[in-house]
Amino acid sequence: MLEQTITQLRQLKLSGMANALVSQIEQPSTYEGLSFDERLQLLADSEAQDRESRKQQRLLKAAKLKLAANARDIDYHHPRGLNQSMMASLLQCDWLNKSQNLLITGPCGSGKTYITCAIAHTGCMKGYSVKYYRLSRLMLALTQAKADGTYSRMLQSLAKIDLLVLDDWGLEPLKAAQRNDLMEIMDDRHGSSSTAIISQLPTEEWHQSIGDNTLADAILDRLMHNAHRIKLKGEYMRKIQSKIDHREHLG
Repeated sequence: MLEQTITQLRQLKLSGMANALVSQIEQPSTYEGLSFDERLQLLADSEAQDRESRKQQRLLKAAKLKLAANARDIDYHHPRGLNQSMMASLLQCDWLNKSQNLLITGPCGSGKTYITCAIAHTGCMKGYSVKYYRLSRLMLALTQAKADGTYSRMLQSLAKIDLLVLDDWGLEPLKAAQRNDLMEIMDDRHGSSSTAIISQLPTEEWHQSIGDNTLADAILDRLMHNAHRIKLKGEYMRKIQSKIDHREHLG
């Protein structure tokens, strides 16, 4: 009878509840003192936790983050302009609820992408949809979407993402069509979702890197309004880690 119940639960896609019921059957002494209501509540809790875990994994897979970064591994010891209090606030993800943006700048190797991916990972764990792109790859994907007739659908998809991460901002000059594409994206997302920008260029140089003064004004107005900013500095984190590894090897 119980085997049939477990099978039915799995057929109904209640795998968390089914696994919890198996545990109750296999460990009767652990649960024998509980009432029917209490045991049923444990089954329901297990199902809820299982669904939450599966949702988190789906969101992480869809995000396609460049790095498997975790907030607990962020290094605050080396001076590079990273404020731990500000990071703690960002990791609460309230800024995502408010559709605010995040701008992270700093030299190559300073940890910009790792920090942003760690924040994005936390967002996925809290149930927010995330998508990572190198800006040049996104521009290429939009060009291809125009060619195959899926451009409007792709813009709609981008508009719905809770946190869009754009890496290597300003690394390559934008063509006229790309500036227009970027404007479409920022206009669709303004006030309804969040965008995180990662760039080697200081924000003061972004206007020139976009090219067209009118579009640059419009794009940056939407990006920088109510944006949180992290300006990293100092020695490259990759070099620092290399020195640490070298000392540990010698020790």
